[in-house]
Parts: sequence; structure tokens; C-alpha cells
Amino acid sequence: MTVWSDLTGQDDAIAIFRAAADPANSGDSMTHSWLITGPPGSGRSNLAYAFAAALLSRHGADGDPATTRQVEARTHPDLAVLTTERVIISIEEVRKLVSISQFSPSVGRYRVMVIEDADRMVERTSNVLLKALEEPPERTVWILCAPSEADLIPTIRSRVRSVRLRVPRVDEVAALIERRDKVDPQVAERAAREAQSHIGMAHRLATNDEARARRDETLSLALGIQNVPQAVVAASRLMEIAGDDAKAITLERDAEERESALRSMGVEAGQAVPPALRSQIKTLEDDQKRRATRSLRDGLDRILVDIMSLYRDILLVQLGSGLPTINSAIQSRLDEVASGSDPADTLAVLDALAVARRRIAANVAPALALEAALITATRQRRTTP
Repeated sequence: MTVWSDLTGQDDAIAIFRAAADPANSGDSMTHSWLITGPPGSGRSNLAYAFAAALLSRHGADGDPATTRQVEARTHPDLAVLTTERVIISIEEVRKLVSISQFSPSVGRYRVMVIEDADRMVERTSNVLLKALEEPPERTVWILCAPSEADLIPTIRSRVRSVRLRVPRVDEVAALIERRDKVDPQVAERAAREAQSHIGMAHRLATNDEARARRDETLSLALGIQNVPQAVVAASRLMEIAGDDAKAITLERDAEERESALRSMGVEAGQAVPPALRSQIKTLEDDQKRRATRSLRDGLDRILVDIMSLYRDILLVQLGSGLPTINSAIQSRLDEVASGSDPADTLAVLDALAVARRRIAANVAPALALEAALITATRQRRTTP
């Protein structure tokens, strides 16, 4: 096993990073700042941490188990990570990271700085990072992750080496899920297909019965919309589903964080929090509330993506494309809806769903954005039996 073993569908990118991390390589493979781009679910952060583990290891480009465990736990002394549960990364967070980047590595070959979701920096914050990238210490390496190069300001793009990830094939994701999560091949293939090769989502669908049930209900609700009142009711229920999904993701993590924080403060389980420590717990709770808001919006986006996959399948059937459908488990229902509706109306629904995603990302009230998209879907059903 190497640090690259659990990555899939990114052989070209792995080759680049492996060559850069090889201590025996004295060529132009290594640089002090990197940008990993790719669509959601392509494994940007996974590859970033694999590269970090390889750079921090003294045993070569394939890493070693001890260093890999420390990187996975984010406890390696020469690794600094910036990830945020907020909509944007604050300037204070970047200033702190830049300050840490000035120190020499203590045990590894490099000091590695990872910024997940680097696209969440506004221009003023990006300029703070820019100064660090212009004059980095000799043994500091920056690894930024973002959906695309266009999400960063041009001056930062000019100072990083960009590596673009591709969307893994369904069979590649299925093989990874089957091997890593020890699930049935058919379950892994269906999860990878319905997740549209999103590795994290495929893992959830393959290993979490509740996640699968929520997705099935989402599609059933979308297919059942015949009129405006039903669209409004469906939107309300989808909001509930997104909320349940967000709670499932955050609830256990919140409890673990609170328990860990109290333990680090010396507060026993069940013991009242001393007044002097309450402000720290309040800060933690505020961060968790912000994360819950983001998780809800992420859940709504996943719901919209799933519904878009449904109408994409319907459109393929209507056009007689012969291409495989994402939701083949309900193929007969897809055929039924496709035969009773018009491709132009299906395209209008897809457009409305895309607009809803943009509106929610821009902080429009999610319920209103969702209702507007689903009401458009009622037109697609005017001629459905």
C-alpha cells in the first residue's frame, strides 16, 4: 500500500505528484506552490493530502504508514490545513496560515500548507496569500484546491503549477468503493452511477441505507409532481430531506467536537461548564451552526443534482439517444414520463433546476428557489398520463 493506493481515475495527476515528491528527482518536477482543480467529487482534497504525505515522508515518493496516519489525522507537525465551514475564508485565517508557513520543517522534508476550497477567498484575502507565494521559504510547499483556475485571481494563478483532475469513470469509482468499503459489486456500481462518479457521495450511497432512502424519495417526489400545489408540497418535503441529510452528517461530528473540547479543558462528562470557559464553547457552537447552514445548502444542491439527473435521463429517452441512464433502477418510470411529455419542456425544467442551484449558492431563500424550479416541472407534466 502507498499513499496513492486509495485514489482512482487520476493516473496522470498521480504521476506528476509522485515525480515531484521523489527525493531522487532533482529536475523541474518540484515547485513551491500547486493548484489542484477538478469538479466536485473528483478527489481534489484526497490527492492533496496524499501529495502532502509523500512530501513529508522521509521514505520516498510512496510515503510511509506512520506519516500517512499523521496526515490523515491532521496531526503531523509540519502540516498546516485551512478548511472552512463558512461561505468564505476569512482574512484572519489566511494571515495565521501565512505566519505558520514561515517556520522551517521540524521532522519532515518540507512544511506543507494545504488550503481546501481556495475559491472561497475574496480578493483582499487572496492578496495576503499572494505575498506568501511570491517569496516562500525554501522548504515550504503550498497546495491549493479549487474547482477551476478561474476561481482564483490571475496573480495567484500565475504563481502556482496547476494540475487538472478529470471526472473518474463509473467503473473506476465502483472498483474503489468495492475494494475500500467491502461492498457488493452491484451495490458499488449503482452507487457510483447514481453519484455520477462523485467519490464521497458514492461512498455514502453504498454504505448508508438512510442516504439511499432519501435519494429514492427525492426522485419519487419529483416524478409525482402534477400541479402547482403538489410542487409546493414537494419543495417543503425536499427541504426536510435536506435538513435530515445535513443533520446525519453533522450531528455526530458536533457531539465529538464538543466532547473533545470539554475534555481538553478538563471538564468531565455531565459536569457544568465553568463560566470562564463558556465563551470558548459558545464560539464552537457558533461555528457548528454555520456548518449546519452550509450542510443544509450542500444537501439542497445534492437534491437538485439528483433531480437534474432524473430529467437528463428523461431527455435522453425522449431523444432516443441510446445512451445509458443514470437512474436505470427506475427505467420503466423514466420511459413512462418520457413518452407523455415533450423534450422542450424537459429542457426548460433542466434550465430551471440549474437556475435554482445558482440562486441558492447566491443566498436566495432556498425554499423559494426550490419551489420556483419545481413549479416549472408541472409544465413538463401537462401531457403526462
